[in-house]
Amino acid sequence: MNINVYLEDSLAKSINQFAKQLGVSRKAIVREAIKEWIQNHEVRKWPVTVLKFQGLNNAPQFESFRDDLLPPKEGPLA
Repeated sequence: MNINVYLEDSLAKSINQFAKQLGVSRKAIVREAIKEWIQNHEVRKWPVTVLKFQGLNNAPQFESFRDDLLPPKEGPLA
């Protein structure tokens, strides 16, 4: 698929410089940049095994540990 994109002059100049330094095409740099952007911005989902996890039958309830907690110290920064 072909896509036309407008780039600011400074950005286009940077791409040209990197392409020359790396010995690759500008198109290759743009493709790689788009791939990286998608990988870094995709919505992450929990694995199916985690979503289907029903807990452990013999595990104690979380709330059962509340009595073992120490009371908070005095003052907001104590």
